Amino acid sequence: MNKFSLDDSSVVVVVGSGAGGGTVSDVLSNNGINVVCLEAGRRLDLTEIVTDEAGMFGKITWLDERQGSGIAPPPFPVWNCKTVGGTTMHWTATGIRLQEHEFSAQSRYGAVKGTTLVDWPLSLAELEPYYSVAEDRLGVTGTHGIERLPESNNYMVFKAGAKKCGYREINTGNLAINSKPRDGRGSCLQLGFCTSGCATGAKWSTLYTDIPAAERSGHFELRPESMAVRVNHDGKGRVTGVEYLDKHGQGHTQSARAVCIAGNTVETTRLLLNSQSDQFPRGLANGSGQVGRNYMRHVMASLVGVMPGQVNQHRGAHQAGIIYDERYHDDGRGFFGGLLFETVSFTPESMARFLRPGSWGRPYTRLLEQYDRMAALLIVGEDPPVETNSITLHPTRKDQYGLPVPVVHYEHHDNSRKLLRYGLDRGRRIYEALGAEQVLELVDVFPATHNMGTARMGDDPATSVCNQWGQTHELDNLFISDGSLFPTSGCANPTLTIIALALRQAEYVASLLRSNSI
Repeated sequence: MNKFSLDDSSVVVVVGSGAGGGTVSDVLSNNGINVVCLEAGRRLDLTEIVTDEAGMFGKITWLDERQGSGIAPPPFPVWNCKTVGGTTMHWTATGIRLQEHEFSAQSRYGAVKGTTLVDWPLSLAELEPYYSVAEDRLGVTGTHGIERLPESNNYMVFKAGAKKCGYREINTGNLAINSKPRDGRGSCLQLGFCTSGCATGAKWSTLYTDIPAAERSGHFELRPESMAVRVNHDGKGRVTGVEYLDKHGQGHTQSARAVCIAGNTVETTRLLLNSQSDQFPRGLANGSGQVGRNYMRHVMASLVGVMPGQVNQHRGAHQAGIIYDERYHDDGRGFFGGLLFETVSFTPESMARFLRPGSWGRPYTRLLEQYDRMAALLIVGEDPPVETNSITLHPTRKDQYGLPVPVVHYEHHDNSRKLLRYGLDRGRRIYEALGAEQVLELVDVFPATHNMGTARMGDDPATSVCNQWGQTHELDNLFISDGSLFPTSGCANPTLTIIALALRQAEYVASLLRSNSI
């Protein structure tokens, strides 16, 4: 494994090893470019990953202090990971493309009061080749001739109810989980608990795909347990390196020719804002004042149906099927944007936490005793950018690294409330059509997992942070490589789009480096 010196200014420093950072690291290093990847968490061996949500929570979850306001849960507003592989350890492996109209939200929906809707600075046609490469790299089922996963009980209930309600676009999803052995990894054993990592390695994660591939290139060094705290620059407005703390709390500075930040939205925002200087008094790349603004997390809620017979929802893939019929924009529904219905599964512990927060006593335990008869689905809807939905730094409170604690503020826009009400009504019918004894709503109880915005792409430096390549407008050798780039959210789970953008960005960065343009 390569080791690069701290004063080696020829390397590209990548902050984060998840979907964006892991992909960029892999592509650049396998194109002969030296890369140092700083990851705040430790590297797990596959033998440490177990099919146990409670057991894995402390191993992979980012548990450093954060604060939430609005309807963001105060002590735990965002659920992402602090481990090699990042949130690809926790994701459900749902790999869906954005639709054409979702790249042009402002043009399609018009000016909507209270939102900062914009069009993306690139089109679906421009991103499609990278979507295709991403699907093939990940082994996304239902694409490139890859067989879909089998139907779980939770999905079969979901599908039967959906058909009774007139839905037609239903399948077991496009998942980055091997349905057959592929790329040296085995096939899914339907063990469930997918958000706890994958004990068999069938679910794609950069931990056991892109990071090892980068290491084999001979041009890559992974530094786990290395917390990036500041990005440095020179007087000409060019990034020169990244300060970080190692696992012993010792500070180091890695010199860099270019820097790609992929810390998941909260940490990407914090790193930019914490890197303020006389030249960049509002934070790095923040001349527009847009860093940290326009935070999006999708409109999300769950429905749990207590069915007449056993379901055992925990068996099989966590996200085992999707209804696509409602994903299209339809002015007649009274709101803009679309939504997906996706199966979801909860462990008994999670069900107890989310089903009726604060409940107690025998009526509640009686309900929980029906766990084996519960089916569950998730509503994922388009979330408009709102300037006041934001990630900021606490003015006084510091964490163990001496960094300001991030504050995540989120409120529903009126369009989101309308979309959510519609989704809950239509979703309820799916289970009621099959004779559900109860249908319970889980609304505004989850920490966010689909984090987007805060360093949006755009053509105008006055209203955006980056150009269409994720290159910051103000520093040409600083790039943003995660979901922070999204100008709008669409309704599809964001990871496949993050990876497609990272593939496109890595190709662009490599060309700039070869031509000595940065």
